[in-house]
Amino acid sequence: MRAARAMSRVATPRSTMRLDGHVHVWAPPSMADKYPHAGQLMGAPGAEPPIGATVEQLVEQMDAAGVQGALIVQPGCHKYDHSYVSHALERYPGRLVGCLLADPSPGAGGVQAISELAKAGYRAVRFNPYLWPDGEKMTNSEGRAMYKLAGELGLPVGHMPFKGLLNHIQEIETLLQDYPQTKCIIDHYGFCNAKMGEDFERLLSLATFPQVYVKIAAHFRVSNEEFPYVDLRTEIRRIVDAFGAHRVMYGTDYPWVMDECGYINAWSVLEEGDKLTGNSLLTDEEKQSLYSGTLTALLPGAWQ
Repeated sequence: MRAARAMSRVATPRSTMRLDGHVHVWAPPSMADKYPHAGQLMGAPGAEPPIGATVEQLVEQMDAAGVQGALIVQPGCHKYDHSYVSHALERYPGRLVGCLLADPSPGAGGVQAISELAKAGYRAVRFNPYLWPDGEKMTNSEGRAMYKLAGELGLPVGHMPFKGLLNHIQEIETLLQDYPQTKCIIDHYGFCNAKMGEDFERLLSLATFPQVYVKIAAHFRVSNEEFPYVDLRTEIRRIVDAFGAHRVMYGTDYPWVMDECGYINAWSVLEEGDKLTGNSLLTDEEKQSLYSGTLTALLPGAWQ
């Protein structure tokens, strides 16, 4: 229902460039022989995705919302087989950019895979802590080696604390302290709820590390309200104040957003909130940073 309402909206042309900092795509079941579903999505019942998210569907949504480019994060359903995302990048060069999924499996060659995928054009790395073997942390030998190499290659590492930032904050801080040359991105508000508890204060404390960035993405995952998620406005303002707009980026978490407010609506959260409250949450310059400036500075030359 929410998605249907969202699709009825017409995208409003804007002069501000839009780059989606967080999307996923995966192959349809009809292409599973070529692009197998080898892993599992967080919260999904099995390997096969519960909703469609082909690259063509993504680009259709981007066109409707006036979005010029996006960072595709390798999805869990394809696990370490990056062939479908690579196909997407080859089909839309200069518009879509890839973030690879780090493989922390012992002896699996995760470091070598990062090196090879970087040569293939991937520009970022995702650390999913739930892929580490039971009892292991992101600070183990495999994690350290991959994190260090990412910094040497100029690839920022995105952290996905899906089950709570407090469960992983010490690991993240250790990596930040030991490898300051590696840029770090905290996904989806750090998964900190709009109530702004202890986890949110710990998120803000990461602003003392100049290499840390935050994604204002997947609003529906942390808000307690419906679109336009007005309860997130204080959280957004505090994040921008703490990190500076130049270290904050915007994203939708496509395709999961389609069952929530819809893709087009996801790009009007700030503006609709301004209308409802009668106050501008961010300046035009800050919005420009969130919508594209931060990403283009973090990944120079990625979008042509």
